[in-house]
Amino acid sequence: MLRLDGKKSVVAEVAAVAQRSTSVVAAQYSGLTVTQLTELRSKVREAGVTMRVVRNTLARRAFEGTSFACMDKALVGPLVLAFAGDEPGAAARVFKEYAKKWEKLEVKALSIDGKLLAAADLDRLASLPTRDEAIAQLMSVMLAPITKLVRTMAEPHAKLVRTIAAIRDQKEAS
Repeated sequence: MLRLDGKKSVVAEVAAVAQRSTSVVAAQYSGLTVTQLTELRSKVREAGVTMRVVRNTLARRAFEGTSFACMDKALVGPLVLAFAGDEPGAAARVFKEYAKKWEKLEVKALSIDGKLLAAADLDRLASLPTRDEAIAQLMSVMLAPITKLVRTMAEPHAKLVRTIAAIRDQKEAS
């Protein structure tokens, strides 16, 4: 059992993680074996996600003043909280994969940008592009008009060359 100082420390630590995070996934983990939890923890660590098991009352206090305060009512029962840092969909991707694998891991709530999402929205959050994918998409969108302009500017010259070549071929044939 934690004493008051320990509780304050946990609240401060979770609040600091929540301030740096873009999204959080809350999942019920009762019934999972130690091996399964260890595997989940290692996979979460690889994805750059912070995972914590915290008492719900302490989590509520830690979420006060953060964008995750909306999760207040969703924090019921034994939950594991997974905080995604730079990539909002990172935690959701890991939990989506393992929720399919293990029936006892059940996602209860999600939060992103101060909005509470239902567990059914896990697929939507997991399908968000990674940071690198988002940058690549942005760059391709930015590059498209320039590429189109270059093609448009080069087309009259290319058309002239094709016309002269067609006239030459026609004269050689006759």
